[in-house]
Amino acid sequence: MLALQLAVVLVFILIGARLGGLGIAFAGASGVIVLGLLGCRVNPTTGIPWDVLGIIIAVISAVAAMQTAGGMDLLVKVSERLLRRHPRRITFYAPIITYVMTFLCGTGNVAFATLPVIAEVAKEGHVRPSRPLSISVVASQIAICASPISAATVAMSAIVEPRGVSYTKMVAFVTLVTFVGSMVGALFASRQGVELDDDPVYKKRLAEGLVSSTSVTEYEIKPYARRSLIIFGVSLVVVMVYATAVTGMSNPPLPRTAAIMCVMMTAALMTKLLCHIDLTCVSDQSTFKGGMSAALCILGVAWLGNTFVSANLDALQQFGQSVIQQYPWLLSVVLFFGAALLYSQGATTVTFMPVAAAMNVSVGAMVASFPAVSGLFVLPTYPTVVAAIEMDDTGTTRIGKFVLNHPFLLPGIITIAAAVTLGFALAPLML
Repeated sequence: MLALQLAVVLVFILIGARLGGLGIAFAGASGVIVLGLLGCRVNPTTGIPWDVLGIIIAVISAVAAMQTAGGMDLLVKVSERLLRRHPRRITFYAPIITYVMTFLCGTGNVAFATLPVIAEVAKEGHVRPSRPLSISVVASQIAICASPISAATVAMSAIVEPRGVSYTKMVAFVTLVTFVGSMVGALFASRQGVELDDDPVYKKRLAEGLVSSTSVTEYEIKPYARRSLIIFGVSLVVVMVYATAVTGMSNPPLPRTAAIMCVMMTAALMTKLLCHIDLTCVSDQSTFKGGMSAALCILGVAWLGNTFVSANLDALQQFGQSVIQQYPWLLSVVLFFGAALLYSQGATTVTFMPVAAAMNVSVGAMVASFPAVSGLFVLPTYPTVVAAIEMDDTGTTRIGKFVLNHPFLLPGIITIAAAVTLGFALAPLML
């Protein structure tokens, strides 16, 4: 029965991956029906990660409110100025910018706004655009694991805190290893492919007039854009300070997850009151739409995974003692390929990490493997990957005839491998 139930989980995950987007959510919930018919106890109270969903909704609301007020445009404008000052170093500066933006906002969707700027500045500096674009997308994905307000981080914290790793310690640890991993990936990306002026595809497109000339993008910054950024920044600081203050407290005034939700939605309220935004426009923002889609995907696939784990906990523990405990690095491999199918760091975390915990994998191995949930770049169909390809009119950011031979794959694998390797090396010392 265990094998049959596992097959059901994998089949419905594959169906969802094939459908893409919200198909993962719909397929996951459909799989729950089959598991119920096969004898698994279906309990939405415990099977659905309500705290994770609440945090996604609250954080995305605050980010979308900030975007409505013009805060995102202001961030992109500042980023463009920085990149244009150092165009030859864009392969290193661009991923730092997308990493920081994702770290602060808790969603990789903020990277969309910077991709056109990165492509333009790369051309201006005669740098092959595929180099900074590829590692910038990867950095925006892996930064989700470090962001203190991302769904993946909160879900991971809920799993490892009972095993002795606090929220603040985990965030600090993962921030260190993922940022270093991103810079290692940037070093590789800076040497990937021939120089722009030597690329035959670029030469052909240039001769055909298909490559546009570079220009400084004009952003219409709204009057309260800076104020909206300050509100969001203060709310993030409040979340971090409160989370640190209540660590180890048996009965805090507000549980940490509830505090994140309340503070973020209060930030959205303050943005409305102090920046005079039209609330009807908040749900039209790209960050809001992307975040709500992610929440639905997590609902469906997490319910599927948690239902399977709860019904087979004893068997999974026995399996873990014989395999995963002997080779703990295998967890990162499972997470990497799981993320490639699920297209969500949060969904991958809530699907596979409870299984790892049930297998009694050491908490150090779990945290060290955590960056591997960012393998969203493997198939070149993830939204930020597609956007980066479309933004590069030089033709250097292209998909090869074998589909997987695209410029995001190797920088991404090297970034995750470096982060996971450093994590396993540092875990005994820091966790």
